[in-house]
Amino acid sequence: MTIQIGNYSIGSNNKPFIIAEMSGNHNRSLERALEIVEAAAKAGAHGLKLQTYTPETMTLNLDSGDFYVGDPENPWTGKNLFELYDEAHTPWEWHQAIFDKCKELGMVPFSTPFDETAVDFLETLNVSCYKIASFENNDLPLIRKAASTGKPLIISTGMASLAELDETVKTARKAGCKDLVLLKCTSTYPAEPTNSNIATIPHMKELFGCEVGLSDHTLGVGVAVASVAMGATVIEKHLTLSRAEGGVDAAFSLEPEEFRSLVSETEKAWHSIGEISYGPTEKETQSLQYRRSLYITEEMKRGDVLTKDNIRAIRPGNGLPPKYIDIILGKKIKKDVEKGTPVSWDLL
Repeated sequence: MTIQIGNYSIGSNNKPFIIAEMSGNHNRSLERALEIVEAAAKAGAHGLKLQTYTPETMTLNLDSGDFYVGDPENPWTGKNLFELYDEAHTPWEWHQAIFDKCKELGMVPFSTPFDETAVDFLETLNVSCYKIASFENNDLPLIRKAASTGKPLIISTGMASLAELDETVKTARKAGCKDLVLLKCTSTYPAEPTNSNIATIPHMKELFGCEVGLSDHTLGVGVAVASVAMGATVIEKHLTLSRAEGGVDAAFSLEPEEFRSLVSETEKAWHSIGEISYGPTEKETQSLQYRRSLYITEEMKRGDVLTKDNIRAIRPGNGLPPKYIDIILGKKIKKDVEKGTPVSWDLL
């Protein structure tokens, strides 16, 4: 199966499609947002993703327990949800400029809508696909709305049980989604490699018959590289200009040089998969000459007997294979030979 998003084909026969997630790392500056776009393009990203919402479409402006982040393990602790989303959201009036910059630099721009009004807005920008976030993968009305556009859907699976995920996939397909990508995701920030469970990727691909990738919140690129070996065809990772400069998602985002490494190393991982293969590859044929083989190790005269003192398995590989040594020991040679002569049957 192959899915077309913009000018890129997604599938096992193509290198991984790498998405740079901007999220709130623009730190409320359009200039910085455009710098992130440029950094993503220079690092080799194929797509750049925004998030499309307003604080009003996300939550209520209340300070009560349900709307306050108090978990000390949470990077956003100490804020109420409205304040967090107000700080992190990308103003809708910025989208056009960001999308235009992406296209100018050869990347596919798209976004995560968080309610139906965001889908309507993104349709006016003619996005190539939609991403559904982990926290919204149970919002079936939103999924129906995005799927009804006929655009490819990329859905993060974080926190969803198998039953919930089955319902999500069925809803998307029934509403018109023909091209679906599921992203294995652990919705903690940052996530630990030990909680990534990327062995789920091939299982999910077989179970739902769609492309599967990884939305990665771990630090570094190791989990993403490993996921490609497990069959991931899409990798999504947050990008920031500098973690030291802060921002709502900076702590678990890659910096530009790290993102460049992500692109490079995941492509290497994809190239390395190849096919089931035994025996020398085309590139290895030149190395065959350096395998071990049987050689004469002393000057010998016609009629001399081959013993362990005058024949050994050494490099290079121009003589008979070492497996024949027990057959050859005790045999006489039929001509004079010099030290360093490869053993061959016609020598006996």
